[in-house]
Amino acid sequence: IQVSPLDCTGCGNCADICPAKGKALIMKPAETEIQAESDNWEFAMTLTQKNDLAGKKTVKGSQFARPYLEFNGACPGCGEPEYIKLLTQLFGGRMMISNATGCSSIWGASAPSIAYTTDARGRGPAWINPLFEDAAEFGLGMQLGIKQIREKMIKTAIRLIESEDLNGSLKTALQRWVESAYNGELSRQTSGELVEILEQTDLDKDKGLRFLLENRDFLVKKSVWAIGGDGWAYDIGYGGLDHVLSTGEDINIFVMDTELYSNTGGQCSKSTPTASVAKLAASGKKTKKKDLGLMAMCYGNVYVAQIAMGADMNQTIKAISEAEQYNGPSLIIAYSPCVSHGIKTGMGTSLMQEKRAVEAGYWHLYRYNPMLKKEGKNPFRLDSKEPKTDFKEFIKGEVRYSQLMNVFPNLAPDLYEAAAQNAAERYERYKKLAEFNIL
Repeated sequence: IQVSPLDCTGCGNCADICPAKGKALIMKPAETEIQAESDNWEFAMTLTQKNDLAGKKTVKGSQFARPYLEFNGACPGCGEPEYIKLLTQLFGGRMMISNATGCSSIWGASAPSIAYTTDARGRGPAWINPLFEDAAEFGLGMQLGIKQIREKMIKTAIRLIESEDLNGSLKTALQRWVESAYNGELSRQTSGELVEILEQTDLDKDKGLRFLLENRDFLVKKSVWAIGGDGWAYDIGYGGLDHVLSTGEDINIFVMDTELYSNTGGQCSKSTPTASVAKLAASGKKTKKKDLGLMAMCYGNVYVAQIAMGADMNQTIKAISEAEQYNGPSLIIAYSPCVSHGIKTGMGTSLMQEKRAVEAGYWHLYRYNPMLKKEGKNPFRLDSKEPKTDFKEFIKGEVRYSQLMNVFPNLAPDLYEAAAQNAAERYERYKKLAEFNIL
């Protein structure tokens, strides 16, 4: 693994949160590191990728996979890019992304540059930025289009398998592909084998053979993602997001929850918690944070998870992997600290702030997997432990809360208490879901 010395933003999060007993990364002055590592970087770029040496679905293994997101333009320490970087490490070679307008579309692809990249074979995420409110619906459109093409390909392959005009190796390759068509990683392997044989086959034997080869890009199961912030998911795009979840289609929705409209100046959203100060809530938000995850769970057939990478890296990767593998709609809500939060220890500790948020019971980790119901198990898993640090002390570590006491000291104590009670009630609700399977 080689770090690009000229592209480090200097936030220090990687070194701060490194889970190794002996730190694998140490912050040193940029000038000396640029001089020492530039040649190493140039050499590293000449090496071939070796992504199959370690299993991707582990914390360590995932980081040996070169990401398809690099050199993004986010604020140093931003809580969003590390999630999307991880998505590309896990599924980047077959991803299709509908990116809601917002911070993630700006740091992801501000013209004339784009942070998404391709591998040596020219493969990488297909990315588009639709209108702010349309990201979920646009993603659904991509999924439905892919579904139509692939279903026609599968029917064609089955017809060819059942015919008597094909040789053994081609028939075997077609059979293997059909059996793995809905498995992302397996379909990549069987697709390569099938294309290799098709390219050496007389396509005039059957128009179906030509059809399959012409649509080779759809042999591999696509990983379709609609991504964006809470302004999109909780507010302006919620109607579309809810509609997409209701369809039962195989699409993944990823929400980077900054708890306010980050890109447009820090306005209050329905994700903004009680007592938090934001534009349009200068004296602190009076109402509760919307529970988007619980609302989605009520459908019963939607995979839902709340994650925070800095708090539990294993749970983050497990939730993302389960969601992508689930043949149906999935919703992942990821806690994403923002510069607008005013973290008093600095944005270089934003990942550690995610850990503090979970320990204080401010943010909760869980997974709702509908597949468990078929096994007679409770589909809801609460991955957070009982809060062990003081909730009010945690929120006072961020300017968005502490300034309330400075400007509205008569309102602050009651709002802080209400915020603490709301968080405690939410945790108790999740505990009951985990214990009694009442959804």
